[in-house]
Amino acid sequence: MLTIAFSELVQIFRNRLVLVTSLVIPVAVSAFFVSRHEVFAELGGLGYIAAVVVFTVAAFGLYTTTVTTLASRRQNLFLKRLRSTAASDAGILSGLLLPITVITLVQVTAILAVFAGVTGTPANVPLLVAAVAATVVMMLGLGLATAGLTNSPEHAQVTTLPISIGTIAVASWVGLTGTEELTLLKRLLPGGAATELVGNAWDGGVAVPDSLVLLAPTLGWVVVAVALASRFFRWEPRR
Repeated sequence: MLTIAFSELVQIFRNRLVLVTSLVIPVAVSAFFVSRHEVFAELGGLGYIAAVVVFTVAAFGLYTTTVTTLASRRQNLFLKRLRSTAASDAGILSGLLLPITVITLVQVTAILAVFAGVTGTPANVPLLVAAVAATVVMMLGLGLATAGLTNSPEHAQVTTLPISIGTIAVASWVGLTGTEELTLLKRLLPGGAATELVGNAWDGGVAVPDSLVLLAPTLGWVVVAVALASRFFRWEPRR
């Protein structure tokens, strides 16, 4: 697995499109929100900004790169060749996705650390860690599911739009309007409960047990995504 992961890490830094998508765009958007935090905080609070940062990095960096990577490796028959080795299916996927997952976690940690340095420490750091971890796992699962419906890296530019834009839109909607109205709908949408959880962790004021309940919808999407991935994911190009 580690050999596959190292090889994939080299490919990420060689591919300019992936490098821009996974590194430059998320950091640029996050830097904009952090630099204008006083304006956005008046609209939805500091927790809203933190949630948008998390989902920007997870959507444009982790999710989009996951889909593009798997579609590309399938198209050039790299996945097929890897399956002929001693590596297990889980080991192959873990090796391919480990580098971008680590990069995403480092990006989120660094950006939120800068944000905390500018605005103050979040109210509940362990809860924030749980929220980020759940979000990362959800976006990985959705990436695997979307990769099953994506024929090529070029096709990924289309298939990733609904979820990448959709989750950021949901995060903004929940962050700006709260969950006092349409509570169930907002929490059940992908990213809705995670946004509320990030907000609670950063701003405080909500009991930890009440916040932990918000992990359930996010993990529910993980189950749905894994089920879809097991149904649609293909190791070879469609003939």
